[in-house]
Amino acid sequence: MSEPTATLQNLLAQNCSEISPQDKPLIIPSIESSLSHLQGWDAPLNYASIKRTFNFKNYYQTVAFINAVTYLAQKQNHHPTICFGYNHCEITLCTHDIKGLSNNDMIMAAKINALYAD
Repeated sequence: MSEPTATLQNLLAQNCSEISPQDKPLIIPSIESSLSHLQGWDAPLNYASIKRTFNFKNYYQTVAFINAVTYLAQKQNHHPTICFGYNHCEITLCTHDIKGLSNNDMIMAAKINALYAD
C-alpha cells in the first residue's frame, strides 16, 4: 500500500482498502503529516496506534455516536477499539495485520471526526 499525501479532503474521499501481507506500517513522518490534519488524534504508543477521546452531554449522545462509528467501521471493514462511559468514548485505531498504522487508520480517523462534527 502506498503512502499518499494526506489532507483532510483526501482522507475523507478515500475508502479503506484490503491490507496485504506485503504492506508495511506507515513511517513516522507520514503519520505526523496525517495527524496534522486530524484534529484531536494522537499517537501515544510509539506510533503503533492513534487515539482520540470524544466528549458528549449525556449517555444517549455517547451511544448514538458509538452506533454511528460502528456502522461506519462495518461499512469500511476497519474496526476500532471503543471504550466508553456516560458522556465520553475513547477510540483507538491500528491495523493489526501489519502491527502498526496504515492509511486505513487515517481514513477512519477522518471519517470519525466528520461524524463528530455532524
